[in-house]
Amino acid sequence: MTADDLVTLRRDLHRKPEPAWREFYTTARIVDELESRLGDDLAELHVGPEAIAGDHRLAVPEETEFTHWYEQARDAGVDDATLERLDGGYTGAVAVLERGEGPTVGLRVDIDGLPQTESDDPGHRPVAEGFRSDHEGAMHACGHDAHATIGIGVLERIAESDFTGTFKVFFQPAEEVVGGGKAMAESDHLQDVDSLLAVHIGLDHPTGEIVAGIDGFLAVSHLEAEFTGASSHAGGHPEQGRNAVQAMATAVQNLYGIPRHNDGATRVNAGVVEGGSAANVIPAEARIVAEVRGETTDLMEYMKGRTRQVLRSAAAMHDCEVELEIGAEAPSATSDEELVSIVADVAGETPGVERVLERDELGGSEDATYLMQAVQENGGSACYVGVGTDHPGGHHTATFDVDEASIQHGIDTLAGTIERLGHDQ
Repeated sequence: MTADDLVTLRRDLHRKPEPAWREFYTTARIVDELESRLGDDLAELHVGPEAIAGDHRLAVPEETEFTHWYEQARDAGVDDATLERLDGGYTGAVAVLERGEGPTVGLRVDIDGLPQTESDDPGHRPVAEGFRSDHEGAMHACGHDAHATIGIGVLERIAESDFTGTFKVFFQPAEEVVGGGKAMAESDHLQDVDSLLAVHIGLDHPTGEIVAGIDGFLAVSHLEAEFTGASSHAGGHPEQGRNAVQAMATAVQNLYGIPRHNDGATRVNAGVVEGGSAANVIPAEARIVAEVRGETTDLMEYMKGRTRQVLRSAAAMHDCEVELEIGAEAPSATSDEELVSIVADVAGETPGVERVLERDELGGSEDATYLMQAVQENGGSACYVGVGTDHPGGHHTATFDVDEASIQHGIDTLAGTIERLGHDQ
């Protein structure tokens, strides 16, 4: 792909962001691009339910959430045959090249957007150059449009190279809700992978900088608590009520009081708290949506256990009931040193790359860890690569954008690493 082709594809994806499990247009656009560019060079192209273990999808929205995005994709030109393959929110794809005897190398890229309204400021480059999101309330505010473009670019480069072995690209849905990694990790497509690369653009590293191996993934778990009490008149009969909001408030205060752990970093956040109906009604229902994180999976489990204890104790204190539901989760992971060294060597020889860091800490969570862990448990190696890009605003903000020159840096570094893996085996 030429530089202009890369920009055109990335901008088309940027204009059509879709949230988790609703990536109908995005998946179809990726499939069309792969079929038109690679055609018979692709040994296999698995789409939708063929690409994932559907029973392991996490954070799947209600069925009613799919209709709007499904019809919107149809209106954008996606044919009915492709849409039918993705029906029910079974999105994503796995593309496979076969080049004789050699290792099986995988690359994971994520493809979903965020429920974020994009800036309409005239100074925002997507506005100025005409590729701002067409989908109000949704935005590629984390660079997944660039990731998908990198995945296609690397496939084309490897198809044209003398790589020997098998190369797979995992176009993973639903990363932003920690929902798609487990479904791809549980699929059969990962079982024979000897080396896996994952990639993220930006992460506060500038254009021209490559991080060969990112660590510091915090294991994460999402939880939802529904408190139930009894309503009554707040003025006339307050003693007859059982205040669910009071239970919720007690829980929130005590969640932030969970002791930190000597073994490493831990986090807790009550991101949604809501309940009640009127000033003069003792509220009978309230809700908390929270997350916990840990530097290791064990530390996350520690936080999850203490969080459950806090929620149940707060409900009991105020004579309420609480129902707990565990949502999406992802483990921690570490990039393997041998693979990190190869990435660093290749990046150091890549045009446009001015600085290479061997290691850095993410300090957040990512469900690529499911795929990394699956490969490592099968005896393979895995590495998470950071590709620097100058980005105005932080990730997940209305003004996020990428320096499109960094897309080529990512393709060159990853393709060079994959080629070397094929030659060295």
